[in-house]
Amino acid sequence: MTATVIDGKAVAQSIRAEIAEEVKKLKQDGIEPGLAVVLVGQDPASHSYVKGKVKACEEVGIYSEVLRLQETISQQELLQTIKQLNEKPNIHGILVQLPLPPHISEEAVLDVIPAEKDVDGFHPINVGNMVIGNDAYLPCTPHGIVELIKWTGTDLNGKHVVVIGRSNIVGKPVSLLLLQENATVTMCHSRTRNMAELTRQADILVVAVGKAHLIGREHVSPGAIVIDVGVNRMENGKLVGDVRFDEVAEVAGYITPVPGGVGPMTITMLLANTVKAARAQSRVGDEVKG
Repeated sequence: MTATVIDGKAVAQSIRAEIAEEVKKLKQDGIEPGLAVVLVGQDPASHSYVKGKVKACEEVGIYSEVLRLQETISQQELLQTIKQLNEKPNIHGILVQLPLPPHISEEAVLDVIPAEKDVDGFHPINVGNMVIGNDAYLPCTPHGIVELIKWTGTDLNGKHVVVIGRSNIVGKPVSLLLLQENATVTMCHSRTRNMAELTRQADILVVAVGKAHLIGREHVSPGAIVIDVGVNRMENGKLVGDVRFDEVAEVAGYITPVPGGVGPMTITMLLANTVKAARAQSRVGDEVKG
């Protein structure tokens, strides 16, 4: 193995230590950042993700509360619940754990969360601000990916990045964020022809498809940075990425593992957004009082 493994847990812990210091300073000013997580149904993976988010909040001193709702809740009842959270001054960020039951529109739910409390970075206003380069709450996984790439010491200016996957959650936003870092970005997806020819041109390869072991040695140029966003559970229960790790690690310069790569950074960026929201909302409160 020649590639340096990017330890997402270690990078995340370093950033969380900085977040904890910022939370401490905010509390000294009478501001306690607060995050509300809405969990609908009994999906085991969603429960696990929420448990991890609550634990991370405790680590850095952020107040959190979880609303566990029945899968049978109506869309209107869920929207009303979120509106009630909107009015709580001690809640600076609201996150609705996806996926939602089929009878509930994700778009309707995400739209009812105010942009200033949208710490997931999915509200159309935040997405629009991200697209044009204005200040926004950035989507957590794409933001975490950019931070991991920067951790390698790589100057993104002029680098060729190939992103595989065009989802609204990862592929599209990470492409935009990398463009803003002055990288040259190529996007590949299920209809791309001769994909390996394109991926072998990449200085940095971001794989976010959700297909186990899709990417092998033949897709990667020597020394490239490979960021594996995929999380796939095999029949034996083992979690693997979209990249054939052992094979690709023999040619790549840097590579993220699964688990322990991108995942910890996603939660860390959520914490950072919550602190940013608390700071911004407290300034608004100060302006109103003044």
